[in-house]
Amino acid sequence: MEQTERVVVGVDGSPVSMEALAWALRYAEKTGAAVAAVYGWQPPVVYGTAVEAVPGESFTETAERALNESVDAALDGREDLVVERTAALGHPAKVLIEQSKTAGLLVVGSRGQGGIKGTLLGSVSLHCVTNADCPVVVIRAAE
Repeated sequence: MEQTERVVVGVDGSPVSMEALAWALRYAEKTGAAVAAVYGWQPPVVYGTAVEAVPGESFTETAERALNESVDAALDGREDLVVERTAALGHPAKVLIEQSKTAGLLVVGSRGQGGIKGTLLGSVSLHCVTNADCPVVVIRAAE
C-alpha cells in the first residue's frame, strides 16, 4: 500500500505563515498529500524568565485557538481538505524540525524580521532549511 506524503507547514498567524499554509494546501490539492499545520509556541519571557501563569490565561488554549483560526481562515469553509492540527510547546524551529522527521516536505514562511531587515531568511526558516530531515520550501513575504 502506498503511503500519502505528509506536508508539514509552520503556522503562527502572521501573513507570511498564512501564505505558506495556502501554498501547502494548493500543493496538497495537486499531489494528494496530507497537510499538517504546526504551531510551535513558548510561554512569554519577562527579563529572561518564562512567565509561568497569567491569571485568566491558558497559553495552550491560546496557541490552539490561534492555530484553529488560521487553518479555518485558510480553508474558508472547504470540507474537501483535511488538515491535521498540532499546537506544540517548544521553540518553533525545534518543533518544526521534530515534525520534519515524519514529513516528505516542510513549508515555512520567512518574515526576515531578525537583526538585519531585508535578510533572505528569518531565524526559524534558516534553522529549518539547515536542519530539517526533509526538503524545505520557504515562502517569502511579499514586498
